[in-house]
Amino acid sequence: MFSGFKRSLPQISIFHNPSSPPSNKALALLRGALSSPFPPGKPSAPPLEFDLEVVESKPPTPDQLRTILSYITPPTSTAPPALSTFLSAHPSAPGIGEQPQSVKDVASLVEQNPNAFKWPVVVDWIGGRASVGDVEGVKGILEAIRQQRDGEMKQEEVDQPKGWFS
Repeated sequence: MFSGFKRSLPQISIFHNPSSPPSNKALALLRGALSSPFPPGKPSAPPLEFDLEVVESKPPTPDQLRTILSYITPPTSTAPPALSTFLSAHPSAPGIGEQPQSVKDVASLVEQNPNAFKWPVVVDWIGGRASVGDVEGVKGILEAIRQQRDGEMKQEEVDQPKGWFS
């Protein structure tokens, strides 16, 4: 009776820095997937449908960083990924001995020095997927949305929320 409620659009956020070439490329990829056939090589395919939130020059909050870390942890791993996942190789980024020790430390570091952050961070909040500083990861998120749209994922995989809801 209420099965229509299960079908919601994916909620995609990109934490974007206009001075970062990978961030600009990822944003163009996301916007292109909304307005042009996806996958791009298949002209008869419709564009993807998702809600896109662009958060410009502002890093994720500590709570969002915690959630994103849970999304990028491999399912077979028991150890969470290091906070250094969010740090760039920029010369102004902290060295090995100066790494942040908590997500709050990462958030405050990025507020002070945006170049220390690995832009972009793209998150599929409903699907429980994230990509940090990697355009290929964004392509993977879009491909998962395409598979869901085209019915290539099992129904129980589609309707099971991840992350905050699991």
